[in-house]
Amino acid sequence: MRFPLELLPDTSRPFDVVGFGENSTDLLASVRRHPTADSKMPIQYLARLPGGQVATAMVACARLGWRARYVGRVGSDPPGRSTLESLQREGVNISSCAKVQGATSRFSILITSEEQGTRSVLWHRDPRLAWPPSDVPSAAIGEGRVLLVDGTDMVAAAKAIESAQTAGLKIVVDVESADPGMDDLLRRADIIIAARGFPAELTGIDAPGAALTALAAEYSDASIVCVTLGEEGSLTRCAGREIRTPAFPIACVDSTGSGDVFHAAFIAGWLTAGESAELEEVLRYASAAAALNCRAFGAWTASPRADEVEELLHST
Repeated sequence: MRFPLELLPDTSRPFDVVGFGENSTDLLASVRRHPTADSKMPIQYLARLPGGQVATAMVACARLGWRARYVGRVGSDPPGRSTLESLQREGVNISSCAKVQGATSRFSILITSEEQGTRSVLWHRDPRLAWPPSDVPSAAIGEGRVLLVDGTDMVAAAKAIESAQTAGLKIVVDVESADPGMDDLLRRADIIIAARGFPAELTGIDAPGAALTALAAEYSDASIVCVTLGEEGSLTRCAGREIRTPAFPIACVDSTGSGDVFHAAFIAGWLTAGESAELEEVLRYASAAAALNCRAFGAWTASPRADEVEELLHST
């Protein structure tokens, strides 16, 4: 199926992708089995690593060869400085990021089970990190071709989308849960990519295909509606058709960030193909990149380069 959306020319803007949303410092602990109440157990692997939905996606876009800008807020603390330095080392533009004096940066504790393959996330975000809508850097957002937003700051994200639409960008919304304000973002989206549980949460329908059909009908202005399904791949609706894209088999060490890399690689695959983009091929590209990201612990550690994605695509 031909990709139903057209991009701005690559020479028209200084950036290909702009991301507006979450960043995080992740303390990742791997254990043999998921802990139960009042239990003690040894940690098999422990690391402090950068992460966060949109920050991870922008790193993935940069590694895949595209000009990426991240727009976010961090605290005036060492983790915040480390996050910005890590993004910069990856080639992501951070000129429109803001440091909030006195605030602590977002922090997550991730517990993964080696035997069960489960993962729990505990997180804290200082309320002072929220973007006031009046502070959203509209001009910086308008310097891209595609905008990716998550649901971290709904009102500010809506302002970012408004600025992007005025400048002619296409809008991709990463949605995990039906929080207040998310409906507004989804009604402005060109592309919706949802986490596994979201369609059922929103529609009350358990069957993924039926739930996605209902989701696509509710947000009919979106040209593409997709749900990621982990080891089961992804499910997409476009122009009344359902597309099932299998996951690529890979020895999974840690799935942290794989959904964020899927978002990034979906955009990167679209940018790579340009006017000749086929939706099925873009989805395969995203699936391959997401699988490769599972090769190591952490959201960014194994985020692949373009040649690695191509190698996996051509080997299967």
